Parts: sequence; C-alpha cells; structure tokens
Amino acid sequence: MIWVVLSLLFLSGPVWAGEAKPLADDPVAEARLKHLAVELRCLVCQNQTLADSNAPLAEDLRREVRDMIAKDMSDKEIIEFLTSRYGDFVLYRPPVKATTALLWVGPFVLLAIGATVLVITLRRRAHKVVDVVVTDEEHRKVEQLLAEGGKRS
Repeated sequence: MIWVVLSLLFLSGPVWAGEAKPLADDPVAEARLKHLAVELRCLVCQNQTLADSNAPLAEDLRREVRDMIAKDMSDKEIIEFLTSRYGDFVLYRPPVKATTALLWVGPFVLLAIGATVLVITLRRRAHKVVDVVVTDEEHRKVEQLLAEGGKRS
C-alpha cells in the first residue's frame, strides 16, 4: 500500500507543474533580446553566442540586456554600452578596424603562407627527382628474379 501511495505521489508531479513562463512579459522585448543575444558573444564560453550559452555569466548578461530593453534603450545603445564595458570581444562579429584587422585578415594570410610553402616544397622535390637509366643487363636481371619468384609461389 505504501508503494502505491509513493508511486502515485512521484508520478503525479507533472500534474502540479505549471506552464513555462515567458522570460519577458512583452513579446516584442523578448524578440529584441533574442536578436541581440545572437549578435553578442558569451564572455566565458568557447565561441558561443549569448543565446546559445548556459553559463551563469551569459544568464547575467541576458538579464542585463533585458533590463536595458526595459529601460527603453535602443539596440545600438545596448551594444555600445556592452562594447565600452567588455570591448569588441563581446560582439560575435567584431567590426573591421585597426585593432581587429589581424582577426579578419589573419586566416587569409596564413592560407597564403601555407600555399606558398607547399608550392616551394613541391618544386624543390620535383628538381630532386632524377631519372635513373636502367641498362639492358639490369632489366634482364629483374625479369629473371621475377620469373624465379613466380616459380617459388
């Protein structure tokens, strides 16, 4: 009887569960938060947006952005505030400027260096290959060895 009562108590948990509450009462504000969260980077995660991250700092930043939206700040003002506080790192797509030039140009420079090294290496290797002339005597000896090897099998 005790098992029946306990199992009913544990299985009836979903009945008491309420519907998930929206994070903001205003759906427009929530849509703005989602849009901004995709454009902002989580400061502690490895290459995740603020929307994708479950880190406590990301939750704090989302709450902070939600508060700024509630204060009727524009998206531009919110982004300017966060970049002044955390730098361009907080932007998922940082702007192209002198301090971020290496970030934007670096991969292409590394690709060009890699391609150059590959071409130089292949050219050097091609020059090192020497055609070896096989004499008729060596050719007959190879044929004889191959014929003998075939008979042993």
